[in-house]
Amino acid sequence: MNGATLALPVRPALAWARLAPPLCLALLLALLGLGLAGPLLAILGQAWGADGARQAMAYLGAPALRTSLFNSLWVAALVTAIVIPLAFTFAYALTRSCMPAKGLLRAITLLPLLAPSLLSALALVYWFGNQGLARDAWQALGFDSIYGAGGIVLAQCFATFPYALMVLATALQLADARLYDAARAMGAGPLRRLVTVTLPSARYGLVSAALLVFTLVLTDFGIPKVVGGDFPVLATDVFKLVIGQQDFQRGAVAALLLLAPALLAFGVDLLVQRRQGAALGARAVALVPQPHAGLDAAMGLFCGLVALLMLALYGMALWASLVQLWPYNLALGLQHYRSGLLDSDMAAALANSLRLATACALLGTALVFLGAWLQEKCTGQALLRLLLRLLAMLPMAVPGLVLGLGSIFFFNHPANPLRGLYQSMALLVLCTVVHYYTTAHLTLVTALKAIDGEFEAVAASLKVGQLTTFWRVTLPICLPALLDVARYFFISAMTTISAVVFLYAPHTRLASIGILNLDEAGDSAAAAAMAVLIAATCAAVNGWFWLLGRGLRRRSQAWRNTAT
Repeated sequence: MNGATLALPVRPALAWARLAPPLCLALLLALLGLGLAGPLLAILGQAWGADGARQAMAYLGAPALRTSLFNSLWVAALVTAIVIPLAFTFAYALTRSCMPAKGLLRAITLLPLLAPSLLSALALVYWFGNQGLARDAWQALGFDSIYGAGGIVLAQCFATFPYALMVLATALQLADARLYDAARAMGAGPLRRLVTVTLPSARYGLVSAALLVFTLVLTDFGIPKVVGGDFPVLATDVFKLVIGQQDFQRGAVAALLLLAPALLAFGVDLLVQRRQGAALGARAVALVPQPHAGLDAAMGLFCGLVALLMLALYGMALWASLVQLWPYNLALGLQHYRSGLLDSDMAAALANSLRLATACALLGTALVFLGAWLQEKCTGQALLRLLLRLLAMLPMAVPGLVLGLGSIFFFNHPANPLRGLYQSMALLVLCTVVHYYTTAHLTLVTALKAIDGEFEAVAASLKVGQLTTFWRVTLPICLPALLDVARYFFISAMTTISAVVFLYAPHTRLASIGILNLDEAGDSAAAAAMAVLIAATCAAVNGWFWLLGRGLRRRSQAWRNTAT
């Protein structure tokens, strides 16, 4: 009798433990469906709906659209061709040389990640614009003005360089020293080793970096809006059609064209990934760079030049934000910060951005970690987990403009019971989390895959519940990756433009959108000041995350420092 009485409270707990994973999976799939699948289906229906197919085909045949598409493709290809060799050389210097100040040089090149992409365009205007400090040098290169294809290409090179560098540095970090020893024994020189050993081992990283840069340039909206001038590209065409002309049907068609190359790049990346072998085998010997005076000096000179160009660009943005009246009164002051925050109501926009970034860092990290854990550490519900895997990877191939425009059609539809979310902060959070979901998901899946399955097996043999194992083992081990994801969500939400440019209302306007509005109004100094303020905020939060991570690692990651 007592045994039966004691068993009764256990049964609901066991039933809840069995029901919790499928319920959480269903909830996560519903959120991804609302934030991703719904908008994509809505934009497809808008473009090819009733009487839309005929109009869409007519628009597809328009010379103006073909011009914009061609311009977008060749600009993206040119930027990729410029950035990848430069980023590969920089990554090679970081991983294969003994040049000094590696950490400082790499930190300088990551500056573009802390600010909206249009900050590089604003800085170029102050360097090479009509009143630019080095306008004659720009014209000496054969360009009449910074506004046009040349300005877009140059600004995109600065904005996309750190993304390519991160991918390529990761690809070059893993190398088997035995391959290089064998190449030397066979008489292969440095160039031969580069061609036959280094490049093949980094092939997947090179392809991924190239596709990433190509897609970022193709889908970026901020830089062409600032320095594009009369040079049409698809991203600005979508904005003009939707915001300027209120032509949603043609805007949807242009957005689908923007989606096609991104999906193609995503497919190529998956194909290359399947063919990529392991960089390190079980018996591999880690490659440790050896000092070489000539190589180290050359790499240090190259990386120092790149870092100097980065500092010159973003230093100009900082200087221009402090100058009273460019270029007539170069005295320094804070009037542009005051006018931007007070007169343009950017203080409220900055507060909105901070709320959005904090919500994405907290809720987005929790949701992505839950999804990654359900995918990797739970059994059963194979169909639901497969669907989650597919939806988690899809956002990487969907440009922000396409996602934002599709969200208009989906959440503003009269038949949608969730129509009240339109132009709300909740929708901005959902759209931003979905937009950046894939990178965060891959980061946490990688962290979870590194945890041996024996932990769960031992816990099960000791009759320790799955949730207890999650709380005491999985979560502490994954803390560094969780902090990285939270930081990624925060900075991305602070700097995003394309994903939210169609979704904000006056009371939910973000700081990045406010910068765009200031530039459109001709107040480029205040726009630069607000962009610098966003970059400073992201840098401060990045430092806070670093301190937090350092403290948490001391408390929960002491086992990593245990001597073997």
